[in-house]
Amino acid sequence: MIDQQVSLRGGAARLPVRPRTGRFLVLAAVFVCAACGLVYELELVALASYLIGDSVTQASVVLSVMVFAMGIGSLLAKRLRCHAAVGFGLIEAALALIGGSSALVLYASFAWLGESRHALVGFSLAIGVLIGAEIPLLMTLIQRVDRQDAGGAVADLFAADYVGALVGGLAFPFLLLPMLGQLTGALFTGAVNAAAGGALVLWVFRRDLTPRSRQLLVLANLSVIAVLATATFLVDDFERAARRAVYGDQVRVAVQTGVQEVVLTGTDRDSLGLYLDGRLRVSARDEHRYHEALVHPAMNGPRARVLVLGGGDGLAAREVLRYRDVRSVTVVEIDPAVTRLARTDPALSGLNGHAYRDPRLTAVGADAFTWLRADRHRYDVVISDLPDPGVTASTKLYSAEFYGLVAEALAPRGRLVVHAGPPEARPRTFWTVEASVRAGGLATRPYRIPGRPSGFTASPDRLGGGGGGGGGGGPEDWGFVLAGARAVGEPGLGAGAPVPRSLGESELRDGARAAERLRLPGQVPSTLIHPRYWEEA
Repeated sequence: MIDQQVSLRGGAARLPVRPRTGRFLVLAAVFVCAACGLVYELELVALASYLIGDSVTQASVVLSVMVFAMGIGSLLAKRLRCHAAVGFGLIEAALALIGGSSALVLYASFAWLGESRHALVGFSLAIGVLIGAEIPLLMTLIQRVDRQDAGGAVADLFAADYVGALVGGLAFPFLLLPMLGQLTGALFTGAVNAAAGGALVLWVFRRDLTPRSRQLLVLANLSVIAVLATATFLVDDFERAARRAVYGDQVRVAVQTGVQEVVLTGTDRDSLGLYLDGRLRVSARDEHRYHEALVHPAMNGPRARVLVLGGGDGLAAREVLRYRDVRSVTVVEIDPAVTRLARTDPALSGLNGHAYRDPRLTAVGADAFTWLRADRHRYDVVISDLPDPGVTASTKLYSAEFYGLVAEALAPRGRLVVHAGPPEARPRTFWTVEASVRAGGLATRPYRIPGRPSGFTASPDRLGGGGGGGGGGGPEDWGFVLAGARAVGEPGLGAGAPVPRSLGESELRDGARAAERLRLPGQVPSTLIHPRYWEEA
């Protein structure tokens, strides 16, 4: 063993740089490769959450499979230690190609095959194996560069690896995603990975390579970089084709904001659709059923000051603004791009009745949870028009802590209404939301309305069920929770008339008549019940 280590260290005499410089270059390569490796992991988690949903599950699958695969890669790398330089160069080229193209292939498999789970596990396994093989080979290379005990070499390698992971983890959300997007960001990362690994081996360890190995590495790295560069050049055309495959041929707006991907399809009442992170949030043909059932029951009582949490599309605000005695409406939307579309897009602004032109409405760009903590106003009505409670990213907005903040923001006779998901399809989610509202200190009255009638055809929705606004592949029903301050000695709501557990057509018609009496001049009549709608459907 001692003779073998001496032999390995003796290789330092063949290097074209001084040992200290060579050691620095190896650690720099470790830093870059670690940053790229973590970007690949985060890219898989982000894209899987977007395409499949349930970010906790997808993150668990990606990370657990990848860590397991890293162990396999470390064992397999033992066979390459005798050819550490060429082995490391080929592994980095393969990692750059697989990791850089992973997002592209995942999106393509979903768009055209309708399934990306198997591809996700496959990429997690392959990337994990290649990342796991890096450290054993780098350990061999750094001992060839500089005479150093094994403990010191391991400490240096892991320090560079962890710092690189930190930089990659911060670069992904703050630089790559906002500036390049998911697909281009992954391709760019792959190119950097290939360049760093190839440069280290072909320059620092070039004397350890045979002419044939050198030609193989040059060809492999140039081919990988050429493939990634070509894919980067064609990525815009690919994204357009993939979006057409997912959303249909009527995509008008597709932007990646700092919060989510926003896609707007269609131009009229029969085809307009708003997708947020791939989930159908608004379908123009039936959004009125959702928004009117959400808003009008809560408006029974004092309503001078109204707070809408979420609802940047302006559709809940449209219903609120029908009431002449409403003095102010505050819409708290985390993504300014959604409110900007609601203001400026002709089809969407027409659908929301140009609500943002009303001087009573104030739009705030903020996270609802954080904003409620800082706000000191009191509201007569709070309308929670937030993403579906089944979406993991919105979990904190359906917590007892969140509803405790809402309870503090309610006026003495104030009411809260929450979209709680479909009771028929996900009863556990629905009743968990209702229990969370009660845990926040409010008395509750759950209710539901039927979903889309049979025969309804919505915009393409291959990305899964949506939240409010008539989203998601034909829900059987929409469930809501109406809540208010608990009156002393009363088990029910302290304000407003009781709301039945299921709103039938008679209750909907009564609400429509009330809204019609209170609507503002120039606004279209309430569509709470549409006989012609049922005939057309």
